[in-house]
Amino acid sequence: MSPAVKYTLGRVGLFAVAVAALWPVELNIFLKLMIALVFSAAVSFFLLRGWRDEMAQQIAESAERRRADKERLRSALAGEDQPGTDGTVG
Repeated sequence: MSPAVKYTLGRVGLFAVAVAALWPVELNIFLKLMIALVFSAAVSFFLLRGWRDEMAQQIAESAERRRADKERLRSALAGEDQPGTDGTVG
């Protein structure tokens, strides 16, 4: 499973647990959702650190791969990758 999917499901799961814990409390539903959102964000900062780091690494690798592909395409379009352009035959 993708690190981004794991982290997202973890965040949603923590939010759902927080909402379920606040459900019997006598508060406005909007206030319950806001408290659950803040609580789940704070808890996920500590509990989901590993998954967040995996996701960040995956995003960084993907960005680097896209940057390399873009540079390779630019050089190919500029004619720098064509054989024989450096003065050699072959």
